[in-house]
Amino acid sequence: MSTSTASNVHAFDRRLIARMTGALGDDKVIGRTALELAQVFDELLPGVLQSETGCDVTIAYAGFRTGLRNELIAALGDGVLLGDLSLRNWCADFQVGCDSPVLIALVEALLGAEPTSIEEPAPRSLSKIEIDVALPVFHGIAEVLRTAVNAPGGFEPVVGRPYNSAERAKPDPVLQDVFAASIDMTIGLGPVLSTFSVIVPQSTLLKTRVVSRKGAGEDRNAKTEWTEQLEEQVRRSAVALEARIRLESLTLDTLSRLQAGDVIPFHDGQDVRVEVSANGRDLYVCEFGRSGSRYTVRVKDTHGSEQDIFRHIMS
Repeated sequence: MSTSTASNVHAFDRRLIARMTGALGDDKVIGRTALELAQVFDELLPGVLQSETGCDVTIAYAGFRTGLRNELIAALGDGVLLGDLSLRNWCADFQVGCDSPVLIALVEALLGAEPTSIEEPAPRSLSKIEIDVALPVFHGIAEVLRTAVNAPGGFEPVVGRPYNSAERAKPDPVLQDVFAASIDMTIGLGPVLSTFSVIVPQSTLLKTRVVSRKGAGEDRNAKTEWTEQLEEQVRRSAVALEARIRLESLTLDTLSRLQAGDVIPFHDGQDVRVEVSANGRDLYVCEFGRSGSRYTVRVKDTHGSEQDIFRHIMS
């Protein structure tokens, strides 16, 4: 190949190829489908979530964004819970992201707090138990989406276990990213207002017809048996405890020369005070004791009410 010939070889524009192959659409077309899906979420999702969690939530459309999928996910920021989902005969790989404050508020509501009295939490990563409680939100979003789109066969959506955005694996540089759209919705519980996003490849949205706005959340008033089981699971979850006992003060010189077999006395002379904690939060004030061959602690006082202890452990 001559130098002049080589200089005439140019790479195809990626966006042009994507448009030619149906992987990238006009924003007006994508926006129309996003609005139709948002109307279904607005109509059905409050009832579905009320049925699943027993909590009244508000849903509203917050717009749509287009771009590369990984960039759209990254733009959700920190303190977001992400989930990878699929729906057979519609889309094999799409994502849902939900801001953490409303999910934290949902946990507090399920533990008995009045939603109107919950103060808006700061965004943060969620604990394992909080993620368990957040699952019905992701299942509810997936179920409403299933009823809205043209996915023949009536298959159930597959919802992967959600994870904190900080734990998302870095994109494989070998794999080419896809053009996608993010359908953004506000979700409110009491005074707490957050956003959830459904991120779908544009190749899927361009083929999507919104076909139904019925069939989800038929039982909008009753709290489901699943939710009651979840609440019980939360209360039965095993939590690792730590007990701290204050010891006599030692000089640095003495401390540096301690050997195996040396004894350090407790600071307290009679009833030995023990602080019991979980997840770095102090829960109980106890006294040290013994039962047969096992050492024990007896609870003497608590750091807060039952609800305070639940919040401390789960945060």
